[in-house]
Amino acid sequence: MSRPRCERCKRAQDHCLCPLIPRLDSRTRVVLLQHPSETAHALNTARLAALGLVNAQLWVGEVFAQLPELLATPGYRPVLLFPGDEAQALTAYASPDEQPLLLIVPDGTWRKARKLLYLNPLLAALPRVTLAQVTASRYRLRKAPEEGALATIEAVVQALNALEQPRCFDELLRPFD
Repeated sequence: MSRPRCERCKRAQDHCLCPLIPRLDSRTRVVLLQHPSETAHALNTARLAALGLVNAQLWVGEVFAQLPELLATPGYRPVLLFPGDEAQALTAYASPDEQPLLLIVPDGTWRKARKLLYLNPLLAALPRVTLAQVTASRYRLRKAPEEGALATIEAVVQALNALEQPRCFDELLRPFD
């Protein structure tokens, strides 16, 4: 018989992280596209990010049929948080009137994230953004493939900190720590 699980964070009841998960509002809308194999990982940082941000959603799958509607969301400019030759470093919004970003964040190993882009050509066609400065990851449950690799929640926090400064979203890392 399996241990009872928290319905919200999906962790075992005696290891529930819900009291540590903040509810932060952001100007930027964050949509995390999680490869199905990531849902079973111990910490599932994409789920923690989605739970901690009011203006965030978590979609699990490989092919996202509703992507055209998402990318056409009025009032937002869609971009993909993913490195590449054409990727622009994220910078703070220039003014309160600047159109906020719809930040699409693939969640999975690099191989699985690239597969999500391959299976969803609309994602691959989006303008790419990247983090200007990457602080060292605090994630210790999985081995990072290279220096500068981050857990999904760390990448989201660093992206929001860059975009919405002077506001700080580090509180989102509380359940992660």
